[in-house]
Amino acid sequence: MALRLVADFDLRKDVLPWLRAQRAAARGGCTGQGWREAGVFENNYESLRILNVERNGNIIYTYKHLYTFEKDFQVVSCSVNSERTLLAASLVQSTKEGRKNELQPGSKCLTLLVEIHPLNNVRVLKAVDSCIWVQFLYPHVDSHPLSENHLLLISEEKYIEQFHIQVIQEDGSRVVIKNSGHLPRQRVAEDFVWAQWDMSEQRLYYIDLKKSRSILKCVQFCVDENFNLMFEAPLDISLSDSGFKLVNFGCDDLQDQEKLSKYLTLCVFTNHTGSLCVCYSPKFDSWEQITYSVFYFHKGHSKTFTAALGSADSRVTKDITFLNLDYYVAVYLPGHFFHLLNIQHPDLICHSLFLTGNNEVIDMLPHHPLHSLSGSLVLDWCSGKLYRASLNQSYLLEFLWNTRLDCEKMAVLHCVLSGGRSPPFLEAKIIQWVSENISACHSFDLIQEFIIASSYWCIYPETSNLDKLLPYSSILTWTTEIPGITIVTEEIALPLMKMHSFQGYWEKLNFHLEYVKYSKPHLHYHNSMVRREWHSLILEETTGKRRSKVYVRNILDNAIKVISNLEARNLEPRLTPLFQEEDNHQRLLVGLMASELKDHLLRHLQGIEKKKIEQMVLDYISKLLDLICQILETSWRKHNLHPWVLHFERQASAAEFAVFHIMTRILEATNSLFLPLPPGFHTLHTVLGVHCLPLHNLLHYIDNGVLLLTETAVTRLMEDLDNTEKNEKLKFSIIVRLPPLIGQKICRLWDHPMSSNIISRNHVKRLLQKYNKQPRSSMIGNSSFSIEFLPLNYFIETLTDIESSSQALYALEGHDNVDAAFVEEAALKHTAMLLGL
Repeated sequence: MALRLVADFDLRKDVLPWLRAQRAAARGGCTGQGWREAGVFENNYESLRILNVERNGNIIYTYKHLYTFEKDFQVVSCSVNSERTLLAASLVQSTKEGRKNELQPGSKCLTLLVEIHPLNNVRVLKAVDSCIWVQFLYPHVDSHPLSENHLLLISEEKYIEQFHIQVIQEDGSRVVIKNSGHLPRQRVAEDFVWAQWDMSEQRLYYIDLKKSRSILKCVQFCVDENFNLMFEAPLDISLSDSGFKLVNFGCDDLQDQEKLSKYLTLCVFTNHTGSLCVCYSPKFDSWEQITYSVFYFHKGHSKTFTAALGSADSRVTKDITFLNLDYYVAVYLPGHFFHLLNIQHPDLICHSLFLTGNNEVIDMLPHHPLHSLSGSLVLDWCSGKLYRASLNQSYLLEFLWNTRLDCEKMAVLHCVLSGGRSPPFLEAKIIQWVSENISACHSFDLIQEFIIASSYWCIYPETSNLDKLLPYSSILTWTTEIPGITIVTEEIALPLMKMHSFQGYWEKLNFHLEYVKYSKPHLHYHNSMVRREWHSLILEETTGKRRSKVYVRNILDNAIKVISNLEARNLEPRLTPLFQEEDNHQRLLVGLMASELKDHLLRHLQGIEKKKIEQMVLDYISKLLDLICQILETSWRKHNLHPWVLHFERQASAAEFAVFHIMTRILEATNSLFLPLPPGFHTLHTVLGVHCLPLHNLLHYIDNGVLLLTETAVTRLMEDLDNTEKNEKLKFSIIVRLPPLIGQKICRLWDHPMSSNIISRNHVKRLLQKYNKQPRSSMIGNSSFSIEFLPLNYFIETLTDIESSSQALYALEGHDNVDAAFVEEAALKHTAMLLGL
C-alpha cells in the first residue's frame, strides 16, 4: 500500500509469548486455588494493552493487575522515568472489575508515584474526582543518572502541573524519593480545552480560549528541565463546545470509540526543517462530504479541503486519520479517500496526491485508527502495534506507471523523489518511466519536472533553507481542478514568538516566519543572468574580442570541477558517446551556472561554510547533467544502439529515430530553462539528425536552432561522406550555415571547388576590409597571368599588392596557403564548373 508500516513493537508477538511462559511456570508450581488463579491469568489476555510510549523507546503496557490496589481501579495513564526508578500511574475507580464507570459524580481517581527500587513503595500524589494523566519529562542528555525528576500532571479540570521530584540513593541500589511529603510543583498551563504531547521533542501544545478565540500555545521543556512558552498563534476554529481532548497522553479509554465521529480531530505536526502544521477536522455533520483544514504556519496560509464521500461504509472506522510522514502529512478515511499533503511545498495542489472512490490505494489502507506519536512513530491502540510509517516508494512507483491523470503523475513523482538520494535501482525505474512517458503529460513538461525536482531533492537534506533558494518545480501555477476535492486558501495570522534567541528547530521556524512576515523578494535561483553572460561570451568569441583570459579560464575550471565531480560519482563506463569532446560552449554554460549558483547561495545561506556550499553547487549541477545522461542511456540501452551510429555512411534505423526524438525533447526542456547539457550532446544529436531527417527537414531544424552544428559533428560529416551529388548538396548546405570561425576550419577539410570558393571569398573579404584605394600605375601590361581576362587580372593584381603590403600581419594570422594565386585558381575552377566545361 502507499503507506509503509514497519512494526517496531507488537504486544501479541513481543509480550504474549513471555506471558504464556509465565503462566506455564505458574501452573507448574500451583495446585488448587493457585491453579485456578493461573487459569484466570490465562483467560484475561484481552486486557493486554499499551499505556504509553516514552521518548527513549520504553513501552509501558498493562496486563491484569500489577499491584493489589488495582483490583478496584482501571489504569488510564502511566509513565516511567528515564532511569526506570520511578513509576507514575493514574487509576480510575471501576464499577466492576474490568469496566470503568465513565467518571460519574462521586468517582475517585488516584494518581500514584511508585518507587520501583525498593519495589512497591507507593506515594499518593492526588486523590480527586476528576481524571489525571501523567507524563515524566525526559532530558535530552542521558549520560548520567539525574538527581531530580520532573513529572507532568494533566487534569481534566483543565490545568497542567509540573512536579519536581528529588531522589537519593541508599544502600547501593535503593533509589527513594527525598521529602516525598513536600514535592515542589508549579503550574505550566491552565484553562485549556485541548493539549498534545510531543514525546520526542519534549514539547507541550495546548489551546486555551480567550474571548471565544482559540489560541494555540507551545511550551518547550529544556535540558535543564526549565520550560519556556515559545509562541502563541490564533486558530480560526471553534472549540467552545468541543469538550476536553488530549492527544498522545497515553491510551484514551475514557472516550467511547463508537462516538469518535462526534468529536473534532486536531493535531500538531512538525519536522526537522522548521515546518509547523495544525491539522483539524470538525465534527461530522454529513456523510456526503467531509471537511478538514491544514494551517501551514511556516508558510503563512491555511487550506480547507472538502472531499466528497458518497455513501458511508459501516464496516470502516468513522474517524479521520492524520499521520506525520516528515515532508508529507497523510489524511485518510478508509474506504473513502486518501490525501498526501506536501508540507514543504503546499502552494500548488498538484504537488499533493488526492485519491478517492474505488481505488486500490484506498482499499489497502489500515482500517484501525492510527495515531501519530512523534516523528514517524505511529501507534495502533487497538492491536497494540507500534509502527514506523513512511511512504512506500516502490508501491507509489508502480502506481505511477498506471495512473492517467497529470495531477496524479506530478504528485506521485514528487512523493517518490522526496526521499532524497534514492537508491540506484529506484532511480533507474523512475528514469525508465520518464523515458517511456515523455509525451504522456499535457499539463507540464515531464523532463523539466523530473530534472528540477530530482536535482533539488539531491541536495535539500543538506540545509532546509534551500526550499526558498532553489526551484522545486518547473511550473509556477496550476489551474486544473483535482477530481473529488475542492480547496479554499486563506492567509492566516503568524505565530507570535515569545522568545528572542533560538536554536535548532525554533531557529528554522523563526526563519520561515520572518521570510513570510517581511515578504522578501522571490529568491529562487534562475538562469537569466547566466543566459545573458553566456550569450555575451559567445558573441565575443565570434567577433574575436574575448575579455580577460583569467575570467574565461576560471569559468572553464568550474566546468572541469563539475564534470570531475560527476565522473567520480559514476564509475561505470557510459554507453552514450558523451563527455568525449571539449564542447567549449556547453562547458562555458556549466561553468557560468556553477559560478552564479555559488554566488546566489553564498548571499543567502548564512552560517554555512563556503566549502560546503561549493560542494552543494557541484552536486546540484552534476546531478542535473547526470540525469540527462541517464535518460539518454536508458533509451540507448532499450533500443540497443551501438557506437557506430556516429558514422554518417549508413542508413538510419527505427531505434535511431526513437533516440533522436528523445534527444529533441530533452533539448526543448533544457532550452526553455537554459540548463546546460553534457558536452557532446549536440554532436550526437546532429549526427542522428543527419541520419534520420530528409535534407529540407534537417536544414529547417538547423535554421530554427533545434540542431546546433558543432565542429566535431561537421568534421566527421566531411570526413565520412564522399562527394556524390547528394552528399555535396548536404555538405554545402551545412558549410554555409556554420559560424565563420568554424566554417573556415571545415572548408579546409573538404577538397572541392565549392569549399575553395568559400575559402577564397573569406580571404578576399578579409583583405578588402583593410584596403584603402590609392592611385597607382597599372602593371597589367607586364602581367605574368596567362589568362587574358582583364577584370580577373586586375583583381588578382590588387590582391597581390595588398598581400605584399601587409605581409607581417598576414603571416601572424596564419592562413595556410591561401593567397591571390589560390583565389585565381578557385575563381577559374568555379567559372568552369558553372559553364559545364
